[in-house]
Amino acid sequence: MAVSALLGLGARAMAANYAALQVTGNNIANANTDGYSRQSVQLETAGGQRTGAGFFGNGVNVVTVTRSHSEFLTREAALTRAIASFDETRSAQLQMLEQVFPMGESGIGYAAQQMFGSFVDVASRPQDASARQVALASVGDVAARFRGAADQIDTLQGGVVIEAKASVASVNTLSKQIAELNRRIALDTNAGHKPNDLLDQRDRAINDLSQFVQVSTIAQGDGQVGVFIGSGQRLVQGSSWVPMLTLPDPYDPAKIQVGLSDGATPRAFPPDFLAAGSIAGLLKFQDKDLGDARNLLGQMAAAITDGLNRQQALGIDLRQPAGSGTPLLSVGGPMVRASTNNAQSGGVPVASYVNGSGQRVPSVGLTIVAANELQASDYELYADPNGAPGTYQLTRLSDGVVSTVGNGSIVDGIRIDIAAPAPAGGDRFRLEPVSAAARNMTRVLDDPRGIAAASPVTGRTGAANTGTASIASVVATSPALNANLTATLTFTDNVGGFSYTLVDSTGVLPTTTGTGSWTANQPIALNGWSMQLAGVPRAGDTLTVQKTAFPAGDNGNANALLALRDAALVGQQTVGGVVVKGATVTDAYAAALADVGVRVQSAKLSAEQSASIATDAKTAETSKSGVNLDEEAARLLQFQQSYQAAAKMLQVAQTLFDSLLQAAGR
Repeated sequence: MAVSALLGLGARAMAANYAALQVTGNNIANANTDGYSRQSVQLETAGGQRTGAGFFGNGVNVVTVTRSHSEFLTREAALTRAIASFDETRSAQLQMLEQVFPMGESGIGYAAQQMFGSFVDVASRPQDASARQVALASVGDVAARFRGAADQIDTLQGGVVIEAKASVASVNTLSKQIAELNRRIALDTNAGHKPNDLLDQRDRAINDLSQFVQVSTIAQGDGQVGVFIGSGQRLVQGSSWVPMLTLPDPYDPAKIQVGLSDGATPRAFPPDFLAAGSIAGLLKFQDKDLGDARNLLGQMAAAITDGLNRQQALGIDLRQPAGSGTPLLSVGGPMVRASTNNAQSGGVPVASYVNGSGQRVPSVGLTIVAANELQASDYELYADPNGAPGTYQLTRLSDGVVSTVGNGSIVDGIRIDIAAPAPAGGDRFRLEPVSAAARNMTRVLDDPRGIAAASPVTGRTGAANTGTASIASVVATSPALNANLTATLTFTDNVGGFSYTLVDSTGVLPTTTGTGSWTANQPIALNGWSMQLAGVPRAGDTLTVQKTAFPAGDNGNANALLALRDAALVGQQTVGGVVVKGATVTDAYAAALADVGVRVQSAKLSAEQSASIATDAKTAETSKSGVNLDEEAARLLQFQQSYQAAAKMLQVAQTLFDSLLQAAGR
């Protein structure tokens, strides 16, 4: 009995140490395997046997093989990887967007300065065809640069869609893999032991999934885990999974949304539903950064075009017969996009009608009434079912400012028109005043003679004047200017007071009179023109403004076109009833550069910080579950010696058994 017990002890010891050697060898073999968790044999005493002399041990049993694993560290590594992936993706996209706004001679700001500067030569030589051709070429170059920048933004948008679709496909592959691993893990767990390698594979798949979307997991009793995204949306539950898919944006088919195919109807995620992961980074870049950049370009393009065309229309060109200037530039008009979720009847949106061109358009219209007040933003118009009849909620998406509007309301330089049939309660519309402006910006004037360099009116001082006042410039400021009205101003004192008469040279209109006051550095405005004085007039001095006799040699409007370089054309606002001056084109472009630059630098910093945090979290997880070859080598020697000792125990037992047999045989 004693010999058999010793044999049993030795056999169990050899089996236990052999198992330990096998697991240690497996650890060494997988030391460089990604996602592998160090495994170890769990041993327990086989219990004692009661005898008259006390309890004698029965050796050791192998309970199971476990893996070194920390659920907390694993979740932390997955979460930090999702955040790092979000920051890295957005940073990479923003760095490409930064190239749309170059500095120096390749930038739009420089081209705009050159364009305005080209009117210097036109003003110096109004009849010079080459100077006019250079000015037209500069106008065309500005338009081409705006179009090129818009094309780059459209290319980035296309890249976002392609990358998002590829990422969604990867999410579905990983979700399916996790669901299948859940099934296999449940089967093996129910059989009595945990399948360590399958658990490692599932953890690795969840970690890889975190690269694309931030996930949370909930363990189940049979070894399976549920995988959820956002605020608890099921992605994997047991051995089933829900496919993620891409959907067209309800307003713009060129943009993309992400959702789930959970049931018969696909459901898109609301904005910012995905907090981290590369897909969230792509959507953030698409919905915020790209849209803002497109609107910044469009705001400048619309303001430049409107400023040039308005001033051009106030001048006189060189064509025969001479006429007012025709437009220099054209831009894309404002757009209204109806949500595809709006009320429909028979597949046709209720709030829409067929226009004169046979196109079905939304019942909401948009008209630009003041291009210098346009903001770099889109707007959302919402038909609140609980609002007052005929009123709508308008949200400026750049800053979230909400206002109540109705048919004909004017906001930020745009007029909103509501036609019948009116939007139904709950309908939404995206208003885009400037998003298409840069994309469609073109020069529409090709004839150099068409540049309206001459002012329709000119001024002269009286020969008997005694003051130092001279006429610095006279420019048309309104299309209502009547060049046939000759204005004669007579100063009545030495501090700027004057009287005036307006006489119609054609004799059609009656003569009108009036009084006014001049202040130093301030213009005198009458009859749709503005006159700037240099020096100081004296009582009795006279000034005359009349129709330009020789337009071919006049440069008044060319000087006005040149002055647009320093005019606040972009982004004027009215805040609390107070008009806030806009920016020059150069300043507006500099502000756009700064805006994009700040985003790039902020995203870079965030990416560096989150990458460092993710690395630390991965290091902490690896220190817990990774294989240390030095430790495994030491264990290898330890278990080898234990195995050899167990073998020696069997050898001794065999010797004793042989001795017993020999004794029994005698």
